[in-house]
Amino acid sequence: MKLIKICGLKRQLDIEYVNQCKPDFVGFIINFPKSHRNLTPEQVKDLTEGLDKGITKVGVFVNQPVELVAELLNNNVIDIAQLHGNEDNAYIEKLRQKTVKGIWQAIIVRKEEDLAQAKASKADLVLLDAGQGSGQAFDWALLAKLDRRFALAGGLNLDNLEDAMKTNAVLLDVSGGVETDKFKDLDKIKKFINKVRK
Repeated sequence: MKLIKICGLKRQLDIEYVNQCKPDFVGFIINFPKSHRNLTPEQVKDLTEGLDKGITKVGVFVNQPVELVAELLNNNVIDIAQLHGNEDNAYIEKLRQKTVKGIWQAIIVRKEEDLAQAKASKADLVLLDAGQGSGQAFDWALLAKLDRRFALAGGLNLDNLEDAMKTNAVLLDVSGGVETDKFKDLDKIKKFINKVRK
């Protein structure tokens, strides 16, 4: 069965929703003001105090200092770092020297050549996306050519979930697809999770 991540939580209400629906992972956008889902590390700490202990916390970062990411991991503010900027294998190696926690790397996929970066990444898991929170999906037929574990993100919603489930992705990552007017929607979260786990 595929794992599920609900990304872009920002309200106490969102925490209540996921506690009720129990996805495997939840994501928080940290220190990225361009996103309407942006939070400070302090806000993430406060929010996650009430999070069900069985749900793994993922911090999503765009070109943040290695020291900050390592500190949040080592202080258990988050359990996994998801790198969503221009971080490369050298950055991942530096982060590994400072923490034993999980490291994921988001790779923007628009054409087959982009899969080479996914194959070469030293991250524990690559997350294939069409863009930073673009809400767009890429051509999933390309995924058949990737021979490593990956998560699928970008443009996932209830309408294309059946197709997403047919891919080799180990994890499905959804954000905007379970929102209404830019806020998490309990009904959509329930339907998404039920459909994956049925």
